[in-house]
Amino acid sequence: MDSAAIDRFEAGRERLASLAYRLLGSAADAEDAVQDTFLRWQAADRERIEVPEAWLTKVVTNLCLDRLRSAQARHERAVGDWLPELLLEGDPMLGPADTFEQRESVSLAVLTLMERLSPVERAAYVLREAFSYPHAEIAEILDITESASQQHVHRARRRIAAERRGGEVDPASARRVVEEFLAAATSGRTERLVALLTADATLVSDGAGLARRLLRYETRERIASFVRAGFKPTAAKRRLAGGSPAMYIASVNGSPAVIAVVDDRVVGAVAFEVSEGKVASLRGIAAADRLRRLNEAWRRHAPDAPVIHAW
Repeated sequence: MDSAAIDRFEAGRERLASLAYRLLGSAADAEDAVQDTFLRWQAADRERIEVPEAWLTKVVTNLCLDRLRSAQARHERAVGDWLPELLLEGDPMLGPADTFEQRESVSLAVLTLMERLSPVERAAYVLREAFSYPHAEIAEILDITESASQQHVHRARRRIAAERRGGEVDPASARRVVEEFLAAATSGRTERLVALLTADATLVSDGAGLARRLLRYETRERIASFVRAGFKPTAAKRRLAGGSPAMYIASVNGSPAVIAVVDDRVVGAVAFEVSEGKVASLRGIAAADRLRRLNEAWRRHAPDAPVIHAW
């Protein structure tokens, strides 16, 4: 392949990866889809491709749809073994982020809600909301009619809006809620934890990376009890983490998160969704494979001072 063709692909790599991440919710799978797209670009008769960007978008979208439809992916999502992969603020996969709709499409809440859409609904929604494609182009990418594209996007918007909590939250306000929640968790104030949770709060955790299936809690009292136990330091937990973690507050997917770090290595993360001054959901992740890209980004990151220097 000549250098001009490589350069043309590389110029659009980040956009393709961002699209693939929104469709799959996994940075690792998105990277694989982009690499497979590159191999097809390499093998294609490029002189016959009139609009390379459109061709590449169609290829990566359909590769992602194939992954979403695969038996393995359906099984993992059906048994509740799936969580969106966390991305640190500044990760190019989070772009574009100029509008509320673009930022919302990579929020953990919307990535999770999109699991309830069909693969085609998800693709039409992402192409329209995050990348502003007109329905005529979405129809071409997905091999459907323009009317079908409009219907898919309308249904997706309606289903997501029906379950989405409120609108955009001020980052500084959300951080203050998380700081207060962390202080209550580490000091054992269970009653304060309950008060900081919305009535319909939820928690999903991979059980420090050890659980065979994701753990789910849906009452404030159970969530507070789990959080209090999880944040209580013990020698066994420190051995599992490889040391005594420092705790930072950072932004992942547009939401505040507590990041546990040992020797510049992320060993766990809890992402928060804040609504109307309270915590509406928590997602706790400690499995190394789910933290891979976050870990890589953290090593290039210049964080604020830790809120807890040694846990």
